[in-house]
Amino acid sequence: MADFANIDKIQLRLLKEVADLHEVPAGAFNIRANGQLAQRVNSANIEIVSKEDGTGIDIHIRPGTKKESVHIPVVLSQSGIKEMVYNDFYIGDDADVVIVAGCGIHNGGDQDSKHDGLHRFFVGKNAKVKYVEKHYGSGDGRGKRIMNPGTEVTMEENSYMEMEMVQIKGVDSTKRSTKADLAAGAKLVIRERLLTHGTQYAESGFVVNLNGTDSSANVISRSVAKEESKQLFVAEINGNAKCAGHSECDAIIMDDAKISAIPKITANDVDAALIHEAAIGKIAGEQIIKLMTLGLTEAEAEAQIVDGFLK
Repeated sequence: MADFANIDKIQLRLLKEVADLHEVPAGAFNIRANGQLAQRVNSANIEIVSKEDGTGIDIHIRPGTKKESVHIPVVLSQSGIKEMVYNDFYIGDDADVVIVAGCGIHNGGDQDSKHDGLHRFFVGKNAKVKYVEKHYGSGDGRGKRIMNPGTEVTMEENSYMEMEMVQIKGVDSTKRSTKADLAAGAKLVIRERLLTHGTQYAESGFVVNLNGTDSSANVISRSVAKEESKQLFVAEINGNAKCAGHSECDAIIMDDAKISAIPKITANDVDAALIHEAAIGKIAGEQIIKLMTLGLTEAEAEAQIVDGFLK
C-alpha cells in the first residue's frame, strides 16, 4: 500500500479514530485536512469531484456498483479553523456500497475549532448503502472542538440505507440534524451511539417521512451522559402511507448530567404503524456489585457497563 501524502502524525491518528484508516484504503477516497484537499483517489465505479465553488465534493457511484467502499474523512489539527462543507452523494440504481465519513478535531490552542457539514444522499432504486460517521476530539487546549453535522436522505423505491453515527470522545458541542424521505418499499435503519462528559453538549434531531407504501424506518439511539454534560434527543416519524416506523432512545444518566428525550410520531394514513420508546435511568447498583465481586473496582465496573451498553 502507498503512504498517505500530506498527512502529519496527528492527522494520521485522527484518521484511525474516525475512519479506521491505518493505511491507504482500497477503492475511492477523499481526505480533507485543515480546510484543504489532502489526497484523493477515484475508482472505476466511484468518482469524486470538487464543487466548482470550492464548498465541498460530489460523489458519483455508478449504477450496479457492488461491494465497493468510499472514504471521505475530515481532520483538523490547527486551532481556530472554522469551516462549512457541502457533500452530495449520488448512488446509482442497484448499487451496494459502504460510505465511511467522520470528522476528527485535535485542538491544542486557545481558539475554537469548528467543522460543520451537510451531507445529501440520493439513493437510487434497489440500491443498498451502509453509511458510517464517527466524531472524535482530542487536545488539551482551551479552545473548543465543535461539530454540527447535517444529513439529508432521499430514498427511491425499494432502496435500503443503514446509518451508524458514533460520538464517544472529546467533542465539546455538537448539533446533529438528520432528515429522510422514503419512497415505496424503502427501508432506513439509523443507529446512534453517544457519550458525553465534562460540560459537553450534544443534540440529535431526526425527522423521517415515510411517504411510500411499505416504507419503513427504525431510529435507535443509545447514549451515556456523565458529569455535567447535557443531551437532547428528538425523533419525529411521519407516516404518510401504509408503512412501519419505530424510534427508540435508551440512555444512562450519571453524576450531575441532564438528558431530554422527545419522541414524536404522526400517522397521516390509516395503515401507518408507528411506535416510539424512550427510557432514561442510572446504572443499577446490583450490576456494579456483581462486577465488583469479580475483582473490579467500582470505577472499573462502571466503565465496563458503559462500554457494553454503547457497543
